[in-house]
Amino acid sequence: MSWIETYASKHIDPKRPLPPLFTIQGDSELPELTLDHWEGYHGSGPVRIGNAAVSQLQLDLYGELMDAFYLYNKYVSPISYDVWVKLRSRLEWICEQWQKPDAGIWEMRIRDEHFVYSKVMNWVALDRGIRLAEKRAFPADRSKWTSERDRIYEEVMTRGWNEKRSAFTQFYGSEDLDASLLIMPLVFFMAPNDPRMVKTISAILKNPREGGLVSDSLVYRYPPNPLIDGLPGEEGTFNMCSFWLVEALTRAGQAIPERLDQARLLFERMLGYANHLGLYAEQTGRQGEALGNFPQAFTHLALISAAFNLDRMLGTRN
Repeated sequence: MSWIETYASKHIDPKRPLPPLFTIQGDSELPELTLDHWEGYHGSGPVRIGNAAVSQLQLDLYGELMDAFYLYNKYVSPISYDVWVKLRSRLEWICEQWQKPDAGIWEMRIRDEHFVYSKVMNWVALDRGIRLAEKRAFPADRSKWTSERDRIYEEVMTRGWNEKRSAFTQFYGSEDLDASLLIMPLVFFMAPNDPRMVKTISAILKNPREGGLVSDSLVYRYPPNPLIDGLPGEEGTFNMCSFWLVEALTRAGQAIPERLDQARLLFERMLGYANHLGLYAEQTGRQGEALGNFPQAFTHLALISAAFNLDRMLGTRN
């Protein structure tokens, strides 16, 4: 049995939400404790072990999960029927749950909201489930999944779009931008040159003082306001989002050439923030220092994807 099928057999339970976190042993019990007698890098604190996010509802997880299974089936090895049965049950669960607010990708501690990123990733989950069922001729309620997938799309386009900001915003009714929405063209939710996507990217590219998220080519994941996520401490720019911006600009560059030049410039600047081994942390601080988890896997996955797509696009232009 492959690792991904082993994961499915152990952790996908259609009767309960998927835990957002696991220990290296595969357990999902991670009570959060603060170690007041310890301090982190340069005296930073508090130092915590465990993670309270383990108890959160994070509906975006299912988009990442189903996209991984879809790509695994396409490029590695066909998934088994038993795994499909588990995935099918989870997709049925999503049809009933996607309308709920959740903690979102950034694990907000102070509130649940209808985060646009979570809705988009639920669309991804159903879309990849439909594609997988069609490709393998698996039994599934395709009409129901298609109907729910389309409902999500229409809702995001109406409630996730903010006319005042002329951009997609963090959650329904919000006026704050969120760099996670750069994922929309990367998961094929939206064309990279769609006018709404182009306007959202343009809004994000502005300086935070002007309501944007980009400072000296680096991208904040959301407005760097104190306590916006319920955690103390200064927010750095988020490296994964900086590479997502590079890839979103790269994809838009197929129709808007100047966007490709912009993507190349931002990518080259980001390379300067790696350490001597070419590694990145989760965030970059105001003085260019590495902040947060180090090395951060998500950052490097975004780096690889951005580099691959940028190289391919530049190659077609030459």
